[in-house]
Amino acid sequence: PVFAGMNGSAIENFSCVIYNISLMNCTWQAGRDAPGDTQYFLYWQNSRDDKETECELYIKDENGRNTGCRFQNVTIKTEKAYFLVNGSSKDSMIQFYDEYIHLYKIEKLMPPSNITVNCYEIKNYCIIQWQQPQISHSNKDKCFKYEIDIKYK
Repeated sequence: PVFAGMNGSAIENFSCVIYNISLMNCTWQAGRDAPGDTQYFLYWQNSRDDKETECELYIKDENGRNTGCRFQNVTIKTEKAYFLVNGSSKDSMIQFYDEYIHLYKIEKLMPPSNITVNCYEIKNYCIIQWQQPQISHSNKDKCFKYEIDIKYK
């Protein structure tokens, strides 16, 4: 496909991460050869049924250029989400960047909570219990494996 715009003007190193169940951070870098006045705009669509929306809360660099976006109340759906970052400049046409991402693949899981340890010296054993971390896209217990690292002091 032929992309309108100057070569090297599209954003680079686009990446997103979901944390705390429903918050998503996306970041990118300005294109290497983008003119100094280039401003970037992120649009995304969570699924085919959702409408495409622009980022509401941009992260800006020291020059006031948009280099990221913070999202709240993100729901992870089974299909891929679509991301599009386009740019504008007075000097030239800016190439767009787009990508489809399975949101569950970029979710950073919360740690287990309510960890309790009860040790019984007489019987020489301990019981360690915890609650599975909350996750947004599935409540399948079988997805989780735990490892306990006990250090003796």
